[in-house]
Order: sequence, then C-alpha cells, then structure tokens
Amino acid sequence: MKRLLILEDGTVFEGKALGADVNVVGEVVFTTSMTGYQETITDQSFNGQIITFTYPMVGNYGVNRDDYESISPTCKGVVVKEHARLASNWRAQMTLDEFLKRKGIPGISGIDTRALTRKLRSVGTMKAAFVDADDDLTHEFDQLKATVLPKNQVAQVSTTKPYPSPGIGRNVVVVDFGLKHSILRELSKRHCNLTVLPYNTTAEMILELSPDGVMLTNGPGDPKDVPEAIEMIQAIQGKVPIFGICLGHQLFALANGADTYKMKFGHRGLNHPVREIATGRIDFTSQNHGYAVDETTVDPEKLLVTHVEVNDGSVEGVRHRQYPAFTVQYHPDAAPGPHDGLHLFDEFMELMDAWKEQD
Repeated sequence: MKRLLILEDGTVFEGKALGADVNVVGEVVFTTSMTGYQETITDQSFNGQIITFTYPMVGNYGVNRDDYESISPTCKGVVVKEHARLASNWRAQMTLDEFLKRKGIPGISGIDTRALTRKLRSVGTMKAAFVDADDDLTHEFDQLKATVLPKNQVAQVSTTKPYPSPGIGRNVVVVDFGLKHSILRELSKRHCNLTVLPYNTTAEMILELSPDGVMLTNGPGDPKDVPEAIEMIQAIQGKVPIFGICLGHQLFALANGADTYKMKFGHRGLNHPVREIATGRIDFTSQNHGYAVDETTVDPEKLLVTHVEVNDGSVEGVRHRQYPAFTVQYHPDAAPGPHDGLHLFDEFMELMDAWKEQD
C-alpha cells in the first residue's frame, strides 16, 4: 500500500506503508544511529516526532523484550529507506512492522532518506504528515500548515504518580521528564533505592523524602515549557546533590539564569564527539535533543561549562560552582550507543557520598 510523507514546505515523498494504518502530524527529525532502533523508537524524548533513520536498513534484528526504553512509545512515526521484512536474531519476538502496528505507530519505507536528511540539515526540522496516496494533497497541506504542535510534551510522557524502584543503598529521587529505562538500570546497578516522581513535583515533596541525591532525567520538547521544574530546581539546589541529563541539563541551566535556544536540526544519534574541557578527554556519546544551552548567557559565577560538542562547539555539560550539582546534554546511559559516558553515574555516586560525609 502506498503512503505519502508531506512536509510543510511542499515536499512530497512517496513510499510504502509500514506499521499502523493511521495518518499523523508531527515534527520530522533525523537520527544518525546505525543500530538501536527499538531503543530509539521507545525513547520518550521523541514524543510527537516523526523519526527518520539515516541508516539504510532498519528492522533486520526485530524487536525483543529487553531493549525497551519505555513500554508505550509516543513518537508519531518512523521513516526508513529499506524495511527488513524478516527479523533474524535469537532474541527477536516480533518484526518491526508488527511492533509498530501493536503500538499504533505508522511508518513509511522506500523513500530517499538521504534527500530528506539533506533538506532537514539545510532548512531545519519542520512539520510533516503521513497521508494516503489518494488524499486531496491541497487540503492535506492546508491542514498541515494550520496544525499547532502541542507544548505539553513532558506532561504527556511523565508518570502521573510517584512509584518506587526498590534497592538497598543510596536513596535517589528521580524526577521523570520522560525518562529512559536505562537511567533506572544504571542507578539500580549501583544499588540505589529509587523513588520516581512526576515532572511537576514540588521541592517540598522531594526534600521530605530526604534523598541522598536527585536525578533530573531526559525528556521531550522545549525546556521553557516546564516552568514548574525550573522553580523546583532553584529550591533544592544546595540542599541535595543533583545530576541532570539532557532536558534535565537544560532545565538546570535555566534555573541558574542561562538561556536555551532551538537548534536548526538538533543532535540525534550515537556518534557525537564530546570534549571534557578540563582534561581534553573525548567521549563518543548518544544524543537526542532539539534545544541547547546558550553559552553566551551562562553566568560564570554560578556555572562552569565542563563539556562541549566537538563538531559545533555547543554546550554539553555544566557544573555548579557553589553547589554539588552537574549536568550533561548527552545520554551517558547510552542504550543505544557507546558507553563512554557511564563513568558519570559513578561520579554521581561519589558526589552523594562526599555530601553525606559533610553532614
């Protein structure tokens, strides 16, 4: 069955239908990941987005029970050059097509993803839609241009009620802005007793739990759309160690007077080189974000920029000068991706232990 991908600039791509038989509208983005499509699709940071995979074949090892980053993915759609109809892997439970159908996510295959990626790199991310081949395109383009993408993306993916992930060891509060399960896995590996709280939780609620540390997770959208989280961070910093990832990093920077901006096409993929300024160490990192911290607005008396992206020089990490708090823009938990940044979880453990010794 034919399916069309239309962009708000008037571009039309024709391909074959994949996944669920529904028409959707979302922001079309691209990821340079060569593997890990299951983790990518189930990453809640892709909420509301149509994901274009630049790697030419997707789906060849199927979908399995172990690699979910969330159980109910909220990306809008999937775009691939070639869809592997047969899944060949001993862990595979189903094909990618079956998985997308079960989750209600449409896709398209057989289009020139290189041409689409080049357009997004030159023009920037934009609204797009999946439509049927026999639809009235004039009407569909009018509908697409008139669509206003939602701003409550974090509210759509965050847990609505607190829940525990029990362990024996350090007590860590995890503020869920759209967390990846791999963050919980890495903290659990280090024997942390976790309490996951909603994105709009108050500072009072966090401090009542007397945590040894607070994790600010990744999540979708514009950090400025989550003002309650900025207020919460301002109230807890200095009272408990903080580690922020991705959206958590941006919110922490906003809470300390810096500004953020929307990038032209963002960082999405597994091969982004990041340099630690103090040591010169280069880590290859997993990234998924469309916003970044504006380095020119960082107050040097509050925050120290610790990491930068090698390719474009954008801010990839900050540390507070007075308080026990640090953040990174990338995903040190990987899943998928290189594991170069896993040491940051160990640094968080050390930060919490050092803070407890002071008390």
